[in-house]
Amino acid sequence: MTRRYRSRRYLSTLAVATALTTASTAPATAGPAGTTALGDRSWRPDLSIVDQDDSGVISTGQGEGRGHTVSLARTAPSAASTRNALRTGFLTLAPHRLDTPADTIAATATTSIPNGTEVAVDVRGALGDDRWTEWVEARPGVPAVLPAAVDTVQVRLALTSTGPQTPEVGDLTLTPSTTRSSPAEAAELTYRVYATREGLVGGTTANGHVITDRDHFAALPSRRGLSANDDGTYTVRVCAANGRCEWAPVWDVGPWNTKDDYWNPADTREMWQDLPQGKPQAQAAREDGYNGGKDQFGREVANPAGVDLADGTFWDGLGLTENAWVTVTYLWTGAGPEGVVRTEKDPLNVRSGATSSAAQVGLAAKHARVRVECQLVGEPVSGTQGTSDIWYRIATDMYVAKAYVSEVPDAPVC
Repeated sequence: MTRRYRSRRYLSTLAVATALTTASTAPATAGPAGTTALGDRSWRPDLSIVDQDDSGVISTGQGEGRGHTVSLARTAPSAASTRNALRTGFLTLAPHRLDTPADTIAATATTSIPNGTEVAVDVRGALGDDRWTEWVEARPGVPAVLPAAVDTVQVRLALTSTGPQTPEVGDLTLTPSTTRSSPAEAAELTYRVYATREGLVGGTTANGHVITDRDHFAALPSRRGLSANDDGTYTVRVCAANGRCEWAPVWDVGPWNTKDDYWNPADTREMWQDLPQGKPQAQAAREDGYNGGKDQFGREVANPAGVDLADGTFWDGLGLTENAWVTVTYLWTGAGPEGVVRTEKDPLNVRSGATSSAAQVGLAAKHARVRVECQLVGEPVSGTQGTSDIWYRIATDMYVAKAYVSEVPDAPVC
């Protein structure tokens, strides 16, 4: 197998860029909206559309579809949680339906990657019930391998720069193949990690969200679990030692690292594979002197943080007053009925019982996804989803009103 690489202005290695495999030369045919289908199941996505789920990128070219070039915008922000000068932009393409299920996606592209910049192709697969796998990067000569064969995939371009230089991507081709047949269902992964307060009101997160006063979201040190703005596909449940919990969407990348999906096993963890599963690299650096006590950017690690929390999550959801050890559940790693919090503005109260007079024991942020253990009849409540006397149990002795939660498939009775 050969690799193809073309650059308009630069000839650089793709150490952390797109996986470049032999492109198909089969004739193109009409494909789904936004794609050009190729004879060997490959397709070329439309790179001309930049919309609300994208941030920090621009698309230029003539006409629609092919011929467009995606580049990092000069105004692309630095992700707030990483607290460094790494400017980041994302272009999330429309989901693509495959003619037959696949679990491996290779990519080839025309790219321009100046020194100090990176381009990556991230891929995820639909698991059903509006669930998705984590984003997996396709690397040079190594296609993205998903944990299950899926019939719908989505691709995201990630462009970064440490200076004024601007990377570019054009003429992207994607090719699916299959090595396995069925998903492996597993319990949600949960680890105890150190939480820090992000703050940085007025800053911009990796997904383009502008941080507001007492905001509600979380940051993890890997874009594999990064949700789009105003979306909670990747949600964490964070619980403090005081018994309070918050369900928060992952909207930023950090702290410290950007490629440390520490919750994953060594065979899929992007970096630091020699560390125990569940141990953030920052924790190992701080406590054990791992990597000389430095993060991936060569900075001295000042705390062992594995999650960053927005002010509202930190203060209001968890009732914390200082950085602390918390228990984090990465909800997308499990399976089961789940719903989406649909409040108008404020987070949803999580109660100790199925009534609005029960003690508030936490919060569920707007857009967050909550795993529903079971449902029961309680106090009637009117909300954004109508009036209902159904309440969902989303953790032991923790309940939310169905009137503010949508898209829950049939849940068992408590």
